[in-house]
Amino acid sequence: MDTPLPSLNTIAVVGLGTMGTGIAEVLTRAGREVIGIDISEAAATHAVGALSASTARAVERGRLTEQERGDVLARFRTFTDLQAAARADLVIEVVPESYEIKQQVFRELDGIVRPDTIVATGTNALSVTRLAADSARPERVLGLHFFNPAPAMKLVEVVSSVLTAPTAVAAVTDLALELGKEPVAVGDRPGFVADGLLFGYLNQAAAMYEAKYASREDIDAAMKLGCGLPMGPLALLDLIGIDTARTVLEAMYAASRDRLHAPAPILKQLSEAGLTGRKSGRGFYTYEEPGSATVVRDALTPLKDRQLAPGRTVRSVGVAGSGTMASGIAQVFAKAGYEVVLAARSQEKAEAAKSRIGKSLSRSVDKGRMTAEAAAETLERIVPAGSYDAFADVDLAVEAVAEDLEIKQQLFATLDKVCKPGAVLATTTSSLPVVACARATSRPQDVIGMHFFNPAPAMKLVEVVRTVLTGDDVHATVLEVCRKIRKHPVDCGDRAGFIVNALLFPYLNNAIKMVQEHYASLDDIDAAMKLGGGYPMGPFELLDVVGLDVSLAIERVLHREFRDPGLAPAPLLEHLVAAGCLGRKTGRGFREYARR
Repeated sequence: MDTPLPSLNTIAVVGLGTMGTGIAEVLTRAGREVIGIDISEAAATHAVGALSASTARAVERGRLTEQERGDVLARFRTFTDLQAAARADLVIEVVPESYEIKQQVFRELDGIVRPDTIVATGTNALSVTRLAADSARPERVLGLHFFNPAPAMKLVEVVSSVLTAPTAVAAVTDLALELGKEPVAVGDRPGFVADGLLFGYLNQAAAMYEAKYASREDIDAAMKLGCGLPMGPLALLDLIGIDTARTVLEAMYAASRDRLHAPAPILKQLSEAGLTGRKSGRGFYTYEEPGSATVVRDALTPLKDRQLAPGRTVRSVGVAGSGTMASGIAQVFAKAGYEVVLAARSQEKAEAAKSRIGKSLSRSVDKGRMTAEAAAETLERIVPAGSYDAFADVDLAVEAVAEDLEIKQQLFATLDKVCKPGAVLATTTSSLPVVACARATSRPQDVIGMHFFNPAPAMKLVEVVRTVLTGDDVHATVLEVCRKIRKHPVDCGDRAGFIVNALLFPYLNNAIKMVQEHYASLDDIDAAMKLGGGYPMGPFELLDVVGLDVSLAIERVLHREFRDPGLAPAPLLEHLVAAGCLGRKTGRGFREYARR
């Protein structure tokens, strides 16, 4: 039976970089005495200064009193010798991600700390089991993975190996709760839960940029505006450190051999050139100075600043379809002042769609988002029609019908006949090839993708999808129209998933594989991504909202396009869809929901 562990009141933090300093702040503000250790005297001095500045800001914002600030600073002492850890109840190492460096620290600690002292590694890429096995007291070794910035991020992953004593796990779990954090117990594999999902996504974004498929600004804007993420993936890589990301991915690839984790070559090129992100002053972006968060202009020009070819004049818009997306798009155009023809397969369907828009506008009035007069004017601009012949005079025709290639091609063949010469023809497809719609017409140069996100009135993003046949003036026209309807356009090529779905769905698929392999629970994975990654929804919450059938269809399209085994849909997803468990719309998906 394990000897009861002492209270974890005195804690040594080894490594006073950004993460170590952040952990020290969390601990001191929670009343713990912290022994900060770093071989660099400059790093130790910087840590004291960083804690002083951070607590001063907390006083300014009313979160600490001057007395409390003084107490916090008094509880933090720094040293340059590991011997200072001798009286610690818990040691947390956050030295560089290298087995050699960490193992040296662990070996030295074996001869310094008490037999009952817990030693925690802050690694997010290396094997906790391997580090524990090299220690004289493996039962006291575990992983304690905080997220950056440690004072703000709520998640702490508690990583036990097969050698870790349950009492050690219980002690650090209790500590995490006392610190106001949310501890999640995870198994020992590279990346654990949050980083295991996050870094594959970041790697794909880097590869997408390296392939010149989309600009860095467009990739980052797409994921922020399309998914509600706090940062775009390339900006996040710069924050994490490109060298750190490369190390994590190499460890993940060594364990999984999944090509999604094989580090994109650009990560090696940037890190070996010393362009490691914010800390060096340059990575994917250029910063005001090393350590600064302020991005400065460089040779790469964002889409919004580029000189574009002259576009075509658009005064009237036709929207084809009668579903939620078609109604939302029609509302967006009408609100921006365009005359809109909303056409469906019957007059009744078109009238019903306009009625839906009227209810949406009424809700906006009730919530104070627009005046009753503006709502009435918006609705008046929408003319319902039961035939696509009504598109004869529109300048832009936007199809928003079922996500079925044959149906869309038939519609484009009809638009080719009824729309006037020079009209721009746009598809809102989220997964089908735009060029296949273009080839159904005699004017493929006039066809482009405009992928709105649901709900269209609220979501700011539009993915603008050029095919190899799309005219420059058509591209320029659509970009200008996006600005007039107050949407943020991002440029991308005509390949499966465009930007958002190509990065989002492999991440969702990997989350399913984690559950399938019994590595972590649904709740723990959702909590990890919300608390550790700042995601607005966990992957399983999002899958159930999107619909498992829709998600499976997109996964299959991505797998078919890229032929990567790692993109094959997880069998668990296929089984749930086959069983009719499609998410919230059926009352059951990964979770069960009360029927309305």
